Amino acid sequence: MAKWMVAAKRADFDGIAKKYHITPVLARIMRNRDVVGDEEIERFLHGDLKDLHNPLLMKDLKKAAEIIRKKVEEGRRIRVIGDYDVDGICAAFILLSGIRAIGGVVDTVIPHRMKDGYGLNESLIEAAAADGIDTIVTCDNGIAAAPQTALAKEKKMTVVVTDHHEVPFEEKEGGRIYLLPEADAVVDPKQPDCGYPFKQICGAVVAGKLVQALFDLVPAKASDVVKRQAVLDDMLTFGALATVCDVMELRDENRIIVKEGLKRMAGTQNLGLKALLMANGIEEKNITPYHAGFIIGPCMNATGRLDTARRALELFEAKDWKTAVTIAEDLKSLNESRKEMTEAGVKEAIEKVEEMGNGQDLVLVIYLPDCHESLAGIIAGRVREKYGKPVFVLTKAEEGIKGSGRSIEAYHMYEEMTACRELFTRYGGHKMAAGLSLSGEDKIEKFRKMLNQNCQLTEKDLEEVVHIDVPMPLSYADIPFIKELELLAPFGVGNPRPLFARKGISLLYGRRMGKSRKVGKYRIADEDGRGFEMIYFGDLEKFDRFLGERFGKERACQLYERGLEEKAAVISIAYYPDINFYAGKESIQIVMQNYC
Repeated sequence: MAKWMVAAKRADFDGIAKKYHITPVLARIMRNRDVVGDEEIERFLHGDLKDLHNPLLMKDLKKAAEIIRKKVEEGRRIRVIGDYDVDGICAAFILLSGIRAIGGVVDTVIPHRMKDGYGLNESLIEAAAADGIDTIVTCDNGIAAAPQTALAKEKKMTVVVTDHHEVPFEEKEGGRIYLLPEADAVVDPKQPDCGYPFKQICGAVVAGKLVQALFDLVPAKASDVVKRQAVLDDMLTFGALATVCDVMELRDENRIIVKEGLKRMAGTQNLGLKALLMANGIEEKNITPYHAGFIIGPCMNATGRLDTARRALELFEAKDWKTAVTIAEDLKSLNESRKEMTEAGVKEAIEKVEEMGNGQDLVLVIYLPDCHESLAGIIAGRVREKYGKPVFVLTKAEEGIKGSGRSIEAYHMYEEMTACRELFTRYGGHKMAAGLSLSGEDKIEKFRKMLNQNCQLTEKDLEEVVHIDVPMPLSYADIPFIKELELLAPFGVGNPRPLFARKGISLLYGRRMGKSRKVGKYRIADEDGRGFEMIYFGDLEKFDRFLGERFGKERACQLYERGLEEKAAVISIAYYPDINFYAGKESIQIVMQNYC
């Protein structure tokens, strides 16, 4: 069972509530997220676009903008090189649109996941030189491409790197030595000497900051005003999409970008994005991080996994509705195929862990030679959820072995990989996710052993912890309070949805819902006998086993067959309250997140 921990941070909750016209519970939740001080509280509750940080605070950003402005004036050919995930696609689209809006001669290349691998490589540099490209601008990659940047410079090309990943480094006796590419400008807030106040922005937002600076440098003609506004709107929308899909923390300006960007998404004028929303039946919805991260993003990622991410970029560049709808439907179909392949891969990965006994390792390294290499990261994430450990999934590639890792909060994946960098032909990433290449199968076991020998994780680090904001009676969660909680949205990594807890909850009746019968809906009562509707989207089989062990299999079955009105099953729940809309009516629904 998970360990429940109730936040105990102190503040004058009543004073904050009175000053900002909110409930003391809301004040307490903000304190739990370390939102303190008048300025920070005001921005958290009411922050808008004027609260975004000045792009020019980012090291080399002004320099990069000046370089691109000059190249545009001279009519030089510019090539944007992005990446094949959502962040890389969005970043490339933002830069492409922005440079075109100031009159630049620009095209873009998205590396093919299997042929090119991640980011800059020598073949992309050679192709750019052969095509007469003067300037390469990277986005969502490049910070780890020192040799490739050097090759481009040898070929007399200008290189501007924009990225958000960790800067490669070596540990020396005198300390850490950072290995920056010798580009004409390097824009990455994670550079140790970059003064940008918030480091956790995604590649698309970095690209957007550069476009903002470009627009400030190049005065708009009267005929360009509408075009530029469309680019700025897209910049916000696609920046929000990339922030959610790249699992950036929804703190500081990321909250504002996601809040404002998703708010605009349903009304987007981008034909491709509009067609993608329609293909998934969400064009009329209030777009949330869930829609961005679990519906739109996977459709875009599927192109880079099973086809080419260039297809997603073509979608957003579509100039007519027929083309946009055709590509959007293709993306949706690709994603359906990806889901089926992922399920098979997850099943095989879990079987391998159980069969080989590798579940005893603190860091799981799983080799699936026949798995489509593009699915390794998704499968690693799903296995991490099951075991609560850092996971690497490796696959057989055209050249050697490729893999992806997904981490847990207590394990900095990129730094741990740096400690065994001699094993890799290429690697990169950040704290929670990383990618790698090995020369051959003989390196796999060495990789597993070295990671686990170096691993400093403890049992406490691996223990699942449920963080409770407030122990709160269900009756407190009325509709006005639930609507007030939306002041804290958008919710996601770094700003989780508020979680409450209550003991003495009686399960009275249950039923399984959904096409695969994996959602539980229950009639419950609190300690005072007041009735509520409760829903559970988690692992229903595991919950049913818990009920069987606690109350006996017969009573667990009876819950779903005819109910337990006479002798209810009493449990404790961690929950959040939600509003259910049905037939034009609002009703309160308790969403169970955990139980004991």
